[in-house]
Amino acid sequence: MPYNNIKKDRRNFLKLAVSMSLLSASPAWAIDLFKIIDPEGKSKDLNKARKILQGTGNILASSTEIDYKSEYTIGESLALQGVKQYGLPVKNSSLQKYVNLVGNAVAGNSIRPSIPYHFIVVDSQIYNAFACPGGIIFISSILVKSMEDESQLAGVLAHEVSHVGHKHALSSIRRAKFFEGVGNITEAAMKGDKGKDFQNMIGTLETTLFDKGLDQTMEYEADLSAMEAAYKTGYDPQGFVKVLEMLQLREKSSSKKGSWFSTHPPLFSRISKCSTKMSAYPDASAMARVADRFTGYRKLL
Repeated sequence: MPYNNIKKDRRNFLKLAVSMSLLSASPAWAIDLFKIIDPEGKSKDLNKARKILQGTGNILASSTEIDYKSEYTIGESLALQGVKQYGLPVKNSSLQKYVNLVGNAVAGNSIRPSIPYHFIVVDSQIYNAFACPGGIIFISSILVKSMEDESQLAGVLAHEVSHVGHKHALSSIRRAKFFEGVGNITEAAMKGDKGKDFQNMIGTLETTLFDKGLDQTMEYEADLSAMEAAYKTGYDPQGFVKVLEMLQLREKSSSKKGSWFSTHPPLFSRISKCSTKMSAYPDASAMARVADRFTGYRKLL
């Protein structure tokens, strides 16, 4: 092969190798690097890779760059649907205030302590708790009634706080049509067909949170993050494991639709993973459980 052809093939190979390695990198700085490597945009290989990266960047922008106001707007819409499906808030301000104090205590030690959280006990006979984007968190009255102490309540609330912290629900709608060309939710972004796209997106989230459940890996991640947040707050993280064990005992005789039984991974698997995690907390038995205070408020249900 003539030397010039060998040199040309090697140059093309190097360009292609650079392109492929950049595809696995962060799109923003990778595109900047393209400008340095090929400032005049003459390389076909680099142009092809640039287009792929720009497309990837648009998809990422639709899910990871939603501001808090937009996130909360989505959460409010879902919260309204949650009340319709699971029941009205329990009419006892002392109980609601107590649950908010416990919830905000663990939220302060969560992976996302910087946003406000709101906790609502709803009058429902379905064993469930769920988190809306933006930090609106529901827990059913029967789930609270079935607990024995404050460490158990803290564990469940911390699990839901962790979903908000990890932005699990938002991740599940990253390709929603509403976000095509829209970074954040504004009055202008809600006009015309975009308003319909928004409602469709909320409908998809409803189905995910209330019927199908989030991805199982997200649930396991929230379990472990919850135990960590509870522990940092001073609660025995075993409290969360005890709630899972309680649910396992009651599963056969309980309604499944729309409950933790149908929207979460199998309880034996969650208990196993969380029990393994307990080895990270050798002093757990000395942590707070707070049974007396909890049972005092539980009587208000």
